[in-house]
Amino acid sequence: MTSVDRAAPLGARSILAFWLPLAATWLMMAVEGPYVAAIIARLPDATHNLAAYGVAFSFAFMGEAPIIMMMTAANALVSDRQSLIALRRFAFLLNGLLTLAMAVGLTPPVFRFVTDRVIGLPADLAHLTHVATGFLVLWPAAIGYRRFYQGILVRHHMPRRVAYGTVVRLTTMSVSAAVLALATPLPGAYVGALSLAGGVIAEAAASRWMARHIVARLLADDTPSRAGATTLTFREIARFYVPLALTSLVAIVVNPLVTFFLGRSRSPIESLAVLPVVTGLVFLFRSGAIAYQEVAVALSGTNPVRERRIVRVAAALAAASAAALGLVAFTPLGPVWFSRVSGLGAHLAAFAILPARILVLVPALDYLLSVQRARLVLARRTRVITAATAVEAAVIASVLTVGIGTMHLVGAVVAATAVLSGRTCGNLFLIGRGVLRPAAERAA
Repeated sequence: MTSVDRAAPLGARSILAFWLPLAATWLMMAVEGPYVAAIIARLPDATHNLAAYGVAFSFAFMGEAPIIMMMTAANALVSDRQSLIALRRFAFLLNGLLTLAMAVGLTPPVFRFVTDRVIGLPADLAHLTHVATGFLVLWPAAIGYRRFYQGILVRHHMPRRVAYGTVVRLTTMSVSAAVLALATPLPGAYVGALSLAGGVIAEAAASRWMARHIVARLLADDTPSRAGATTLTFREIARFYVPLALTSLVAIVVNPLVTFFLGRSRSPIESLAVLPVVTGLVFLFRSGAIAYQEVAVALSGTNPVRERRIVRVAAALAAASAAALGLVAFTPLGPVWFSRVSGLGAHLAAFAILPARILVLVPALDYLLSVQRARLVLARRTRVITAATAVEAAVIASVLTVGIGTMHLVGAVVAATAVLSGRTCGNLFLIGRGVLRPAAERAA
C-alpha cells in the first residue's frame, strides 16, 4: 500500500467520493434509534419499555462521550508503528476505564440513587432500566474500539470500509431484534438494548478485521523515525485527546439542559413533543457535515490549492444542505413531513414549522465547524475546540435563561433560537482565533 501524498492537488470529485461513504454511515446511524424504538413500540407494555430503553440508551450515550473522538484521533495521529502502538494503548486504557465506570454505575446503590432520587423513576420502570443498561455495559468500549480502527481506515483512504462496518452493525441489530422479539418473551427494553449491543460489537469486530492489513503493515515497519520526527508519548496523546473528550462531554450537557428549560416554558408539552422531531429532521441534513470533519483531517495537506479546494467543497455542501432543509421548512413539504412522515397531529405539525425554519442554517454552520475543527486537530490545538464548545454551550444556556426564564416564551422556539445562536457564536469564536486563515498565515 502506498502512502498518501498530502501535498498533491486534490479535485472536488475526489473529495466528494471520499465524503459520501462517511456521510452514508452517519445517515445509517441516524435511523438506528427510531428503528429500534419502532420495534419496541410493537411489543407488550410499549410505554414503559420505550421509557426504560430511552433512559438506558441515555446512560450508554453519556458513557461513550469520552471515547467518541477516538476516530478523529486515530485519523490525525496514527502514521507509523510507534504512533499506532501508543494510541492503541491509550484507547484501550480509556475503554477499560469507561467499562469500569459503567460497572460502578450499575451497582444497586449507585443506580438506585440516580434513578430514584435524581430522575425519580417508578420502581418497576427503574428495574427495567437497570437491566437494560446492564446489557449495554460494553457499549462505550465497543464504540472506542471500532472508532480507533475506523480512524485508521479513514487515514489510509478507505472510507467505504467504515460504511461497510455500519451495514454490519445495522444488519446484526435488525436480525437480533427480530429474533429476540419473535422467539423470546423478553421485555422490549431488553430486546432493544441487546440488539444495540450486538450490533455495535459486530461493527467493532468488522472494523478490526477490515483494518488488519493496514495494522500489520504498520507494525511490520520498524524503520527508524525520520530526522526531526517526534515520538508520540502518552502525555502528548492526553494533551491532544482530553480536550476532545471534554468537548463531547460539554456538548452532551446541552441536551438535558434544553429539556429542563422546555419543561418550564410556555407550551411545554407541545415543545417537548415536537423538538425531538424537528431536531431529527435537521440531523438528516447535518449528518454529512459531521462526516466532513474526518474528510478534512484525512485529505488536508501542505498544498494551499488542496486546502482551498476542501473549503470550497465544504461551502458547496453547506449551501446545498441549508437549501434542502429550507425547501422542507419554507414550503408545503414541511406540513407534509411533520404530519404524514413524522406522524404529528395537525396542531403539533403546525407548531413544529417555526423551530424548523429557525434551524435552517445550522447544517451550513456545521460544515464550517467541521473545517475549523479539522484544522485545529491537524495543528494539535484541540484546547481551542473545547473553548469554542464551551462558548456555544454558554450562549445556549444564556438564550434559554432569558427567553424562557425571564420572558417565558414558547419553549421550542427559544430552544431553536438558542441552538442557532450557540453554533453561530462558536463559529465566530474560531474565526476570531484565525482558524480559517491560509496555512502560511497561520504558521507565521
